[in-house]
Amino acid sequence: MPEIGYGTWQTEDKEAKTCVSQALQSGYRHIDTASIYGNEAALGIGIRASNMPREELFVTSKVWNTNRGYDKTMDAFQQSLHNLGLDYLDLYLIHWPCNAKQSADYNRINLETYQALIDLYKAGKVRAIGVSNFLPHHLDMLLKTEVPPMVNQIEFHPGYSQQEVIAYCHKHNIVVEAWSPLGCGSVLQDELVLELAEKYNKSAAQICIRFALQQNIVPLPKTIRPDKMKENLDVYDFSLTQKDMQKLIKMPIKGWSGNHPDMVER
Repeated sequence: MPEIGYGTWQTEDKEAKTCVSQALQSGYRHIDTASIYGNEAALGIGIRASNMPREELFVTSKVWNTNRGYDKTMDAFQQSLHNLGLDYLDLYLIHWPCNAKQSADYNRINLETYQALIDLYKAGKVRAIGVSNFLPHHLDMLLKTEVPPMVNQIEFHPGYSQQEVIAYCHKHNIVVEAWSPLGCGSVLQDELVLELAEKYNKSAAQICIRFALQQNIVPLPKTIRPDKMKENLDVYDFSLTQKDMQKLIKMPIKGWSGNHPDMVER
């Protein structure tokens, strides 16, 4: 898995084809999408138009909440594969855990959904499987399955760094990916982040991306601007000090989407 991915959440269908082509030209090889984003087909066109060898790409999609359960997940996967025009996915995730607010039988639903991912993995349809937005108590039972989750994609950025979840995942050899690593843009105007950007002669976005990388987290920054795409990859010529890392970790909540896995009603 390339350690920086290109996120496509909130990338409109009409922009997706051009954006993914520009991202690949800028050096990205890791593309993250989901069925609920509604842009899989356009992204697939952009991927094919790039003429990039398939084996050089790492493509992720996710099963949405309304398609939980074994059979629906299998159908949703095939639809995503069709939309993207690919023969396999590199990573397939459960987008959100079913929680107690949604169903008293949420544990069974999560297990049945995940079993579909295990079978897809064993059949060679996907190279890696995992989850998104799962907290430790959602992950506990999945760790006991035949193929434990390999990835957990969570909201992560300065102002919402979820240290307990990260520690749990790393303890159990689960790769952590960061969606919204720039805090939906609002963190880029934070006084501390701007102060560090000036100190290191980098952009605020580069500070946020470096913050993720130094915690062994795979950031998935999203932008539709080609110059920012390149800038977001240019983060390997500096390191944040441990003191500055701690300042960012201890930031008050800022830029949080407001979505908590145990509270969402969908």
